[in-house]
Amino acid sequence: MGLFDFLKNKKINKKYEVGMKKTREGVFNNLKNLLSKHNRINDELFDEIEELFIISDIGVDTVVEFVEELRNDKRVQCLATAEELNPIIVDKMFELYLKGEIVNSNLIKNKDGLSVYLFVGVNGVGKTTTIAKVAKKLIDQNKKVLLAAADTFRAGAVEQLKVWADRIGCEVVAKEEGSDPSSVVFEALKKAKEENYDYLLCDTAGRLQNKVNLMKELEKIKKIIGKEVENAPHDTLLVIDATTGQNGLSQAKVFMESTEVSGVVLTKLDGTAKGGIVLAIRNKLGIPIKFVGLGEKIDDLEHFDIEQYIYGLFSDLI
Repeated sequence: MGLFDFLKNKKINKKYEVGMKKTREGVFNNLKNLLSKHNRINDELFDEIEELFIISDIGVDTVVEFVEELRNDKRVQCLATAEELNPIIVDKMFELYLKGEIVNSNLIKNKDGLSVYLFVGVNGVGKTTTIAKVAKKLIDQNKKVLLAAADTFRAGAVEQLKVWADRIGCEVVAKEEGSDPSSVVFEALKKAKEENYDYLLCDTAGRLQNKVNLMKELEKIKKIIGKEVENAPHDTLLVIDATTGQNGLSQAKVFMESTEVSGVVLTKLDGTAKGGIVLAIRNKLGIPIKFVGLGEKIDDLEHFDIEQYIYGLFSDLI
């Protein structure tokens, strides 16, 4: 049984169905119309599919690779109508994300004590809000969570994290704006170990206009974390705004040059008609999506599920 048939019977997460509405009703509704208007499967059809997927922010290189594999799929040669391509396209998207691997979208936990997560990303992508949402998920699992307000240079960042911490019932280690970010993280690590916290979530600056200093700062923070907790940070999560499309991919490459990013949090996926950026990130960067933002509420951050994501794209066709 292919993924297309499997999704027909899968229990659907309504947040994905609702959150992917803009993308589904934009580019992927156009796909439905495109396949229905073609009587034959020919080069013209594949060219139009290619153009459509490029618009969806999957990325030119990824789309070219995808369409070429679609053209050469032996199943395509046996089809009578273009609409019969639907299940094969769904399968191919699934394969494009997995790349023949078992992709773990769960947070990496330290089995022997404190788990430390470092959040990176440019200013304005929703990093601080994302940290609060992840913390809320962990608190709901009855875990003891501490936040470190190490984005000390952006005006209001420390106060913003304090407000979120108060809202979700979580403690935060913070200093005045302009303080050394590494000292904030060091104090948070000390407190987390002494008071037996389960998780420490660290906010960081995102000033790409000052790229060299920013990357040195991140390297220093990572070194301090590694000295205090073995094999930490256990996850370094890059936060990307889905509405920025391919620009978000460019940001990711910059951060990956200087830090070992282990996963992506894609915010505002519900706010874009170009949700194909998920596939571009995975295909070009080779790292998993760990969370996606599907709304503005505190509980609207979801663990990434590739099956739910693809259903969210294609539910009108399934």
